[in-house]
Amino acid sequence: MIELRHISRFFQVGEQTVHALDDVDLSIDTGEYVAVMGPSGSGKSTLLNILGLLDKPTGGSYVLDGTDTTHLDADAQARVRAEKVGFIFQIFHLVARLTALENVELPMVLAGRSSAERRARARELLTGVGLADRMDHRPDQLSGGQRQRVAIARAMIMKPALLLADEPTGNLDTASGTDVLEVLERLNAEGLTLIVVTHDPQIGARARRRISMRDGKVLEDVRR
Repeated sequence: MIELRHISRFFQVGEQTVHALDDVDLSIDTGEYVAVMGPSGSGKSTLLNILGLLDKPTGGSYVLDGTDTTHLDADAQARVRAEKVGFIFQIFHLVARLTALENVELPMVLAGRSSAERRARARELLTGVGLADRMDHRPDQLSGGQRQRVAIARAMIMKPALLLADEPTGNLDTASGTDVLEVLERLNAEGLTLIVVTHDPQIGARARRRISMRDGKVLEDVRR
């Protein structure tokens, strides 16, 4: 599903060139559950941004689900991203004035889908993450774990093939974090490709494949 070849990403900071990613080769198959790990500054978030088409590499090629994204313009990248990729972040990025249901519907609103279609899909997803009784609650009326489950439902609304999670349990207590991971793992068991960026070795140990990074390079790629 994912083919990265000789991917580099350089940033210029004053007179210094920062090598955020340095000649990274990586293949990830459909349905894999991968943890990307490493210290701050190792390149793991830059890698996630490139995988999610939020950033472009300085060099190399990136093929996502059969589409070579390397030379796509911004509009074409946005279309591929909307169709194929879901995102979950440490900060939930929910709209405070909207209910859980309305937050989940939002990507379909932006895509111009009908009210009936998006409402039915959002209800189905919120029920699936255990929030059937919280659909009409705003984010400030939900716990952290519940807000993250709303974010997961929103990420799934367009039926992506790839789900990218950046420190998805970072703002949660242990019990809520475990609940969120179990939701993500259930989606993976249903065939979704799941990539989790984390610094937590306990979370990394749950994945079936662990990629360790440092200084913009892949140091270790372990499957279990």
